[in-house]
Parts: sequence; structure tokens; C-alpha cells
Amino acid sequence: MAKVQLLEIEPIRNLKFRHLWALGVGAVVGDGIFLLIGEGIATAGPSAILAYFIAGLFQFFLMIALAEIAIGMPFAGGMSVWVERFLGKWWGFLSGFAFAAGWVLAGGGVSMALGTITSWFFPQLTGKVWTTIFAIIFVSIFAILNIYGTSIAARTQLYLVLLLTAGMLLFALIGIKDINVDNFKEWMPYGTSGFLSAIPLGTYAYLGAVSIVTAGSEVVNPKDLPRALIWSSVTFLIIYTVAQIVLQGIIPWDQVTMDSSPFTEAANIVFGYAGAFIINLVAWIAAATCILMGTFYTASRIFFSQARRGYLPKFFGYLHPKTRTPVYGIVFIWICSVAFILIGSVNPDLIYVEFSLQLTFAWIVSWALAVVAAILYRKKCKDEVDKLAWKQPLFPLFPILGLIGICIVFYGTFLGTPMTLVRGCIWIAVLFIFYKVYYKPNQNQSNDQEKVI
Repeated sequence: MAKVQLLEIEPIRNLKFRHLWALGVGAVVGDGIFLLIGEGIATAGPSAILAYFIAGLFQFFLMIALAEIAIGMPFAGGMSVWVERFLGKWWGFLSGFAFAAGWVLAGGGVSMALGTITSWFFPQLTGKVWTTIFAIIFVSIFAILNIYGTSIAARTQLYLVLLLTAGMLLFALIGIKDINVDNFKEWMPYGTSGFLSAIPLGTYAYLGAVSIVTAGSEVVNPKDLPRALIWSSVTFLIIYTVAQIVLQGIIPWDQVTMDSSPFTEAANIVFGYAGAFIINLVAWIAAATCILMGTFYTASRIFFSQARRGYLPKFFGYLHPKTRTPVYGIVFIWICSVAFILIGSVNPDLIYVEFSLQLTFAWIVSWALAVVAAILYRKKCKDEVDKLAWKQPLFPLFPILGLIGICIVFYGTFLGTPMTLVRGCIWIAVLFIFYKVYYKPNQNQSNDQEKVI
């Protein structure tokens, strides 16, 4: 009976364009913009503005490159299903699992950032223990929201993202008058090398918006997938670029630190405590939305899809009969997140440095395979593509630009950290062994893949 229930219960299709847009904007890594942006500015000076903009453009190109296959194959597994169809089962498993694992790793760093930002509101609570406590409390709340239903989590995400965009726009519009153009004169204090090194940092800041493709089984109208991919990219690219110009126009680049959000410090200088309070709240929202519908939603849907196709233990493929959410997957991610928070309280560098690099590596692998699948989809399935309501313009321009961006990020990220790359290759080898030992296709898999996704 349990087996029949596992195969027959499917996700509820209740996500509309506005929810997908909020998922894409909110999934942009919160600590990358509001805390770790200080590292980008320290690396490139004012030219970090351009470096982050280029990183955002590459994400935009990637979104367009994947939009066509997203509408053609709107499944919960997203790139996992696409890659499996055109490159084979192992590569499909690797692509999906790498993207999901990256989100689980991101959950640790962003959760710690959320705890740090929350602590700002309570200066009387001293000690790093409060950062850990706040992080665990909110991670638990977001897990519960996801368990109670996709529509509840998605509506919460939408409201938070609307507040986020409004707050950043307000900061940018009001702060323009306080820009000191002298802060931009030393444009590249560390030369071209510093500028190029900031591009991967910018990519980390914009990671995650591709998560929209994992909503394929819960979207009301698949036509909304490409629209959301593109418009979420446009939204965060414009808002964060303008906001960063204002930020660096207010605070000289060599005075930016990572002790707190630079945006909060800039708002404090211009607007006083009230302004700093609002911007810090915006930073909190950015981290919260990243965890709410990034870490918990995206990763659990990929685990769910892969479990249904025989790659992962069956309990990941269980949906709650009432809420239709992958409960066990969400609980597993919550356990990992809490563990990472506790590890980070002792060794933050492991979370902020090594885990951040590993999630970047994981997503580069996933993206590259997904873009290749998108190219093969256009080449091998012309009849399907011709019937699509939306087609990729100027093919193959955007897949090529997307792959170029991936190569630049790969080079810039791992040139000076070869051991991180080695460790990434090791976990791929371990994952391959797991795949060979564990994977057993179930009987229903060969029938119609969409039926069990």
C-alpha cells in the first residue's frame, strides 16, 4: 500500500508566475550580497560594481539558455531529468544531486549569516552563541513552513521578496543624493587581476536563481517558467547593481568591512539608526528567502525526483498525503543545516570558505551539464521545440555565452585553490561509487517518467 501511495501521489500545481519570480529573486544567495560583498569590494575596489554586473549577466545568459528546455520538460528534478535524457543516467544523477547538494551547503553559510544579521537587532545579547541560536530557530521555522505546504512557503516568499525589492529600491533612490564621486576615482586599486578575481565572488552572490526550474511539477502553467527565469534575473541584476553603486558612493572601498552588512553601515551613515534598521531587515529577508525556497524547497524537490527514479532511498520520494510536500527530504535538509550551523559556530572558515567553494564547484558542474542538455534538446528534438509556446532567441548565442561564463567562474574560483578542486573531484568519485552500488531502476521508471515526477 505504501508503494502504491508513493507512486500515485503527486505534487499540487499551485505556483503561479509571481511565486516563481519570487523564488528566483529570493534564491539569490543572501550572504553573498549583504555580507560577503565586503570581500568583493576588498578584492576589486569600486570595480567590484562592474565585476558583479558581469557575473549577473552570465547568470542572465544561463537563464535564457535553460528557459527553453525548462518549458519543454517541466519536472521537479529540473536539470537532473534533462541531463539524464540526453547524456545518460549517471550524468543526470550527478547534475541534479550536485545542484541539490550545493543548496544544502549554502544553507549552512546563509543560516549563519541570518543569525549574524538577527543579532544586530539585539545588541544587548552578547556572545556568538546567540548567532547560533537565532540561526537554528529560523532554519526550523522555514523547514516547518515548507512541510506545511508549497503554497504557504511560496506566499511567504512572495511577501518577503516584495519587501526586499522595495527596501533595496528605497535605499538606492534616497541614497543617490549622498554619493561622493571621489570614491570611484581609484577604480581598480588591485589592477585587472583583482577585478577578475571579484567576478567569481559576484557569481556566488547571484547563485541560486536557476532553482526556478525545479518547480516544474508544481507550476500551474509551464509557460511561466521561462518568463520567471528571465524576469527574476532582470530584477535582481538591476536592483543590486544600482544599490552597490550607491553603497560604494557612500562608503570608500577601503573602509568596507565584513563585520556587518556594508549596506547597513551605509544606511546608518546616511539615514541614521532607523535607516540602518530597515536595511538590516532587508538583509535579513534576503537571507531568509534564500533558505526558505532555496535550500529547503529546491533541494528537497530534486531529492524527491531522484528518489522516485531509483537514485536515492525511497523515503526521499514520499509525499505527505495532505500537504503533498516531500517531508522526509525537508527534515533531512534541516538536520544537515543545523549540523552545519553548529560546525560553523566552531569553525566558520570551513563553512564560509571551503563549503562556499564546494557549492560553487557543484553548481558549475550542474550548470555545464544542463546547458549541454539544452543544446542537445534543440538539436535532437526539433519537433518538440517547434511546438513550444516560447523559443530561445538567437540560438546558440546564449548557451555559448553561458558556457563562457561558467569557464570564467571556474578559472577565477579554482586557479588559486587547486586543493579545493581536488576535493571536489573526490566527492564526485565517491558519488559515482554510490551510484554504481545503490542505483536500481524501479519497474515503473521505464514507462513514463513524467508519471512519477
